[in-house]
Amino acid sequence: MERIFNRSTGNAVIIPMDHGVTVGPIKGIKSVKNIADAVARGGADAAVVHKGAATFGHRGYGRDLGLIIHLSASTALGPDPNNKVLVATVEEALKIGADAVSIHVNVGAEDESRMLCTLGEISRHCQEWGMPLLAMMYPRGKKIKDEYSAESIAHAARVGAELGADIVKTNYSGDPDSFASVVDSCPVPVVIAGGPKVETELDLLRMVEGAIASGARGVAIGRNVFQHQDPELITRRICGVVHKGLKAEEAASLEKPSKD
Repeated sequence: MERIFNRSTGNAVIIPMDHGVTVGPIKGIKSVKNIADAVARGGADAAVVHKGAATFGHRGYGRDLGLIIHLSASTALGPDPNNKVLVATVEEALKIGADAVSIHVNVGAEDESRMLCTLGEISRHCQEWGMPLLAMMYPRGKKIKDEYSAESIAHAARVGAELGADIVKTNYSGDPDSFASVVDSCPVPVVIAGGPKVETELDLLRMVEGAIASGARGVAIGRNVFQHQDPELITRRICGVVHKGLKAEEAASLEKPSKD
C-alpha cells in the first residue's frame, strides 16, 4: 500500500490511463510512456493501466510510479459499455510486477450480479497473495436516477468495502458535506474519480480540495490530467492540494521547478 499511498501524508494521487481499451487511443494517452513520465515528474503516486500497457508504457528512468493493473474492461463500441468483464488475473499482475490491482463494478447495471461475483472472486485471490485491491465502484444503471447523489455513491462504495476492497474509487457528490457521509460510511480509504473533463482547472482543484476536506484519501483522475495542456503541471497542482493541504487558489499558482 505504501507504493500507492504517500508515506508522509497517507494520501494518494493516482492517474488512471486505462481509457485506451474503453474509448481508444484518445488525446493524451497515445503514448502511455510519455504521459507516465510527465505525471511522475509532477509527483503522482501511482498509475492504473491494462496489462499490455504495463509493458509498452514501461519507464526506465526517473521517479517511479506505483503500478496498478486494471483487471476488467469493456469498450464504448460494445452493446453495453456498463458490462465490465474480467480480462486479466491477480496472478498475471503479480508476474508483471504490479503493486496493486483494480476492478470496475457498476452497481445497478443489468449485469451487476456477475460483476459482484467477479469482485468477490478477485478479492479472494488478492487476500491469498497479499495484493492490494482498488475497486472502482459506480452507481450506474436504469434504477439509478442520479449517479452523483451521496446516497447512491455511499451504497456503491460500501459494497466495495464489504466485498473486500482495500481502496474504493467512486464519484464525488459535488460538495464536502454530502461526500463526508460517503467517507464516514465506508471503512476503507476512498479516492474520488475525476469524471468528465471539467470547464476550468480551478474547478478541478476546488473539487479535489472539497474531497480532501470531506475525508477522502486522495484522487484517481485520468482525462483531466492526461488531456491537460501540461499534464506535469496539473499533477503538481493536484499534489499541492492532496499532499500539502493547499487551497485550490494556492495550488493554481504553483509552477514547475526551474531547470536552471
